[in-house]
Amino acid sequence: MEMSPLQLQIRELPDCDVIHLGGELDLFSHAGLRWACTDLLQRHHTKIVIDATRLDFCDCAGLNILINAQREAERQGGFLRLIGVHGQLARLLTVAALIDQFPPYADLRQARGLSTR
Repeated sequence: MEMSPLQLQIRELPDCDVIHLGGELDLFSHAGLRWACTDLLQRHHTKIVIDATRLDFCDCAGLNILINAQREAERQGGFLRLIGVHGQLARLLTVAALIDQFPPYADLRQARGLSTR
């Protein structure tokens, strides 16, 4: 089975930043997401939406990055929200009992708080 490297694209919007993920978020690739989240949070971009629509795989290392970034965003008065959760990431959130911490948002509009949940 061939590994699919992590693809990461950041889109800065007026009211939040969106990190689009694709490929595999794991022990070998999580540093890219950690760097992206740290960079945004250090620049006080505290409203972050992670689009996992194209994410093929996520392990505990990737989940740890999401948890830590969410804690820091909330500490600064913002949020980290997930959209497009499916497959391995959805299973991992369920098994780790983190669904309440990372509720699934239907789309970017809902995650930004522009429509009711």
